Amino acid sequence: MNENEIGNLVVDTAVEIHKELGPGLLESVYEAILARELERKGLAVKRQVVVPIEFRGMRFDEGFRADLIVEGKVVVELKSVDTINRAH
Repeated sequence: MNENEIGNLVVDTAVEIHKELGPGLLESVYEAILARELERKGLAVKRQVVVPIEFRGMRFDEGFRADLIVEGKVVVELKSVDTINRAH
């Protein structure tokens, strides 16, 4: 699968989960369920993956933590908020 196909499957699966569970749960709940559902659909999923950054020749392992990395190609960052504001 290419990145677009994986991305479409991730979004479709996330929408299915949200329709069934509804709003108001913690991001960690949606993350766990989304990861399991994607795995059930045959995709390789890693959770809470440290993605290091480099700045001026220095490496920082705490640069970023991806909620999910799917098939080693697509980074998924989940958000669960009460209301959408300008920052979103």
